[in-house]
Amino acid sequence: MSRLAPKKPSLCSDGPLTDGEVCQKLSVFREILKSCYGPCGRLKLIHNNRGGRVQTTSSSAVLLNGVPLSHPMLKLLAASVMNHVSRFSDSGLFAAILGCTLIENTQRLNMASSSVIKIYRQLLSLSIAYLNSEDCSCRVKVDFRSSQTLLALARTVIASKPACMLTFKEREYISSMVLKAFLRTVPCTVGPNACLGKMVVVPIEGNIAQDTTVLTGLLVEMPEALPLSNTKRLSSSCINVAVFNVSMSGDLPDAADGTVEISCTVSPEAAILEQLLRVGKQMVSEHVGLLVCQKVVHPVLKQYLQEQHVIVVDRLGAALMEPLVQMTGAQAVASYQSSVPSNCYGLLKDVCVVSFGSKELLHLIPGEDSTVCSLVLCNRNETTLSELKIACQTAEHVLRLSLTKPFALLGGGCTETHLASYIRSKCTNRIDDVLSDLACSYTEYQLAVDSFCRSLESLARSLEHNGGESLVDLSHGHRWFIQASSPLDSHWRDLVNRCGCGLFQKHQSLDWAILGDKYPSLTPGADRSQIEETTPHLFVLDSFPAKINALQIAVETANLILDLKYIIQDVN
Repeated sequence: MSRLAPKKPSLCSDGPLTDGEVCQKLSVFREILKSCYGPCGRLKLIHNNRGGRVQTTSSSAVLLNGVPLSHPMLKLLAASVMNHVSRFSDSGLFAAILGCTLIENTQRLNMASSSVIKIYRQLLSLSIAYLNSEDCSCRVKVDFRSSQTLLALARTVIASKPACMLTFKEREYISSMVLKAFLRTVPCTVGPNACLGKMVVVPIEGNIAQDTTVLTGLLVEMPEALPLSNTKRLSSSCINVAVFNVSMSGDLPDAADGTVEISCTVSPEAAILEQLLRVGKQMVSEHVGLLVCQKVVHPVLKQYLQEQHVIVVDRLGAALMEPLVQMTGAQAVASYQSSVPSNCYGLLKDVCVVSFGSKELLHLIPGEDSTVCSLVLCNRNETTLSELKIACQTAEHVLRLSLTKPFALLGGGCTETHLASYIRSKCTNRIDDVLSDLACSYTEYQLAVDSFCRSLESLARSLEHNGGESLVDLSHGHRWFIQASSPLDSHWRDLVNRCGCGLFQKHQSLDWAILGDKYPSLTPGADRSQIEETTPHLFVLDSFPAKINALQIAVETANLILDLKYIIQDVN
């Protein structure tokens, strides 16, 4: 008998944020994320000591999944952000950096964390209320009569991923292709059963980005044997499609915890193959032209069907089953032990073979008004293609979110600086009722407000990675930047052109201050005429639902960590 080690007691540590080593880990974590933020963010090379492929990325989803975190506090922060990314796809770095910055800034205040938490909650409510109000000067309505706002949303997401290595023209082209694919998933008619379709990304390595295209229907791996005669036969009319989500390999079904009793005179393999062939003959008699199986099809059944001019596609995978069923109208069959009901079959308009570079794919072409399409995504190598795939999927998700909440927020750091200016202006005067509700002094309140606003401004400054300077204008509260190589004796008006979001151009009446320094109090104007008059495609836009939720996640997670008193770890 092997010797058992005695169980060790759990390790309990109090005041995790008073531990210098923990604070150092938090600071390093923030710097890693901060250096990836924005279109000019620095790339990270990720490789763990267990093997696996090397990943080059600046995406929050890849970073937080690939970087191992040792401390429970960092794991909690990462888990909160990953939950946000799983629901919204965008603004993961925003949430993570803001959460870290709020925690670090709070540690410098020398205030009771309970008081700061209450103030942060009030400031979060104030921020959300303003961003949702009609008077918000950094909110843009998505106009579905034009593609310009939607294109700006897609372009902002694509441009924020430098590992895609796209030129300006390639970025514009890919953004338009993502928008085109998204629009094809929107049904032309609205009815009780109307629903959004699916965009399936098909990565093609080695081709240039401008070979990317959008095709209606699905592209699947070529079957092992596909005589040209099969394709010609099926192209003459609509094709009956049978879809199975159960393995047709001929293996014995899993008996779970039970047992299977078999007579010694019966061959189970032969009996199962006989049943498979019986199902195959039924499909041939009912003029099925295409069999698609999520798992494996027995080679004997496959050969029989091919001899009968039926195309067999197996090993489709779970990811493509939903769009296939939606596209064909078929019902996935979960058993072959009995005959297949005729109402389970779906329909396709045509099947053909398409080539992209050296890769041949089978194109399943649906009938009219289908809302399933394939984005054939091309890029030069595996690294850039992998990152571009993530960017395109994120952009398409952002466009979907705009259907439920048809607004966008100004990007380029302008929403953060504008919101910080708004909060400062609202929290300066006539706040006696607020102080009474929060049970704190005016000084404590102002310290927490300054910490909150500085965290937002720090996030906007994180967009600059080349040694330049970030400015804030004293009229609208937008972020501007000047390059590091700019002459020191020049006036700022001569060094700036447009604000970060592209809404405002420089003019004589504007004054600026360095973002992050003390600057005169300002009340951002609520005049929305500039937004309505400026062409939307000039904007840098962020997803409204994603950024609102990221702001909530950042503040609530920071408050949760600030409220931690003990951490109990099992060390067995």
